[in-house]
Amino acid sequence: MYKLVKPLFFLMSPEVAHHNVTGGLKAVNKIWGGSRLVKAAFTLENKRLERNVFGLTFKNPVGLAAGFDKNAEYVDELADLGFGFIEIGTVTPRPQPGNDKPRMFRLTADKALINRMGFNNQGVDVAAMRLKYLKKRENIIIGGNIGKNKMTPNEDAVNDYIICFDALFDVVDYFVVNVSSPNTPGLRDLQEKEPLKHILNTLQQRNLKNGISRPILLKIAPDLTDSQLDDIIEIVAATGIAGIIATNTTISRDSLHSDEALVNESGGLSGKPLTKRSTEVIRYLAEKSNKAFPIIGVGGIHSATDAQEKLAAGASLVQLYTGFIYEGPALVKKICKALLD
Repeated sequence: MYKLVKPLFFLMSPEVAHHNVTGGLKAVNKIWGGSRLVKAAFTLENKRLERNVFGLTFKNPVGLAAGFDKNAEYVDELADLGFGFIEIGTVTPRPQPGNDKPRMFRLTADKALINRMGFNNQGVDVAAMRLKYLKKRENIIIGGNIGKNKMTPNEDAVNDYIICFDALFDVVDYFVVNVSSPNTPGLRDLQEKEPLKHILNTLQQRNLKNGISRPILLKIAPDLTDSQLDDIIEIVAATGIAGIIATNTTISRDSLHSDEALVNESGGLSGKPLTKRSTEVIRYLAEKSNKAFPIIGVGGIHSATDAQEKLAAGASLVQLYTGFIYEGPALVKKICKALLD
């Protein structure tokens, strides 16, 4: 079915297509029996798919990466598509419109996207309120991806992360600290050892409420050098955070086949060109740390084989975004079925 409608969606701009797809999911969910039909088509339930990672039980290891549902508007609908977990955000303390449009581009010859969205979102309080009233809350693990507002200087960034952390604490199962997006000026400077340790240690000091703590993960860029990855391993040990998400989008433009004008658009590149590098980062972190912490693998997963390679490299879980757009919602079930087989 998706193969039939995909050409129509790809005639639209990426943001318009996204709006139509998510709006369509909402509409189907409101029809009597619609949610049940979608779930029957795309969900594979089996106890053998369960994964216990950083103290949480995931019904399967395939999640939806941050960026697709920035404002927690579609969690109920996306849960019907078979994901084991859904990561909302990136959210910031205050609403912000993001960068000027157009800000997302399809590189179809490369099965890739370039985006420079710029953390467009309605603010953390809106997302927190939506999550509070989810219908399927008990059936899906939810992550909260948090960032800083564009106008917040880096020296004050920790305060933005604190605001988001406190606002989402009661309504998410784990947190992701995003300091690796290339689309907020200066954000990646926070990946340096000292500012990063300061942010993570500060959040860890607040990470207890009514006897409950939340796993905190760090999302890193694929463009880090081996010495920087060594620093990341040291930071995980020093701060006691739960794990790493590897990786975010890349600023590299190596070996692309799409039109030069598209290739030269600024922003983060995702999709198939990232498959190899993200797997390399996963393998390096897993081997160098002796698997001291869990890794969620993301970047260029367009098939069950891609997912299995990341799991074999050392990932405990995987996430989809661009592959979900190019291959369609059946990809989740295909991966789960391959894992069972």
